[in-house]
Amino acid sequence: MNPNPYLKQYQKTQITTASPEKLLIMLYDGAIQYSLQAKIHLENKNISEAHTLLLRAQAIVTEFMSSLSFDPNPEVARNLYSLYDFIKYKLIQANIKHDPTMIDDAVDILKTLKSAWEEAIVIAAKERKEKEGSDEDSSSSQTV
Repeated sequence: MNPNPYLKQYQKTQITTASPEKLLIMLYDGAIQYSLQAKIHLENKNISEAHTLLLRAQAIVTEFMSSLSFDPNPEVARNLYSLYDFIKYKLIQANIKHDPTMIDDAVDILKTLKSAWEEAIVIAAKERKEKEGSDEDSSSSQTV
């Protein structure tokens, strides 16, 4: 069965037009989805499909690790790196040992991190909006 070409185009458009924040959340969703699907396949002894899905999840986590910036706050970056490393370790071990329960820890952490990023994005958006509002107020009070 061929995938719907319109769906593929829609998904491509979603990715190419998404903000960096939205892309981050989409990647978390992908890592979580691939991991959960892999768990189901491991439970059903479909090792080949589980392997493929775990590799996809690992690739996303590896991307998170490689895109960390240590400049603004090295301690936060190191802590995130350690979490990503643990997630990747659990996914690799689940793949090697064919143990679906090992995926649970990885998914729990991914969900927690995704939630934290979603919260941070909302806070940053509010702060930007407030700053823009105060910039407009100060510029309009200057024009007399």
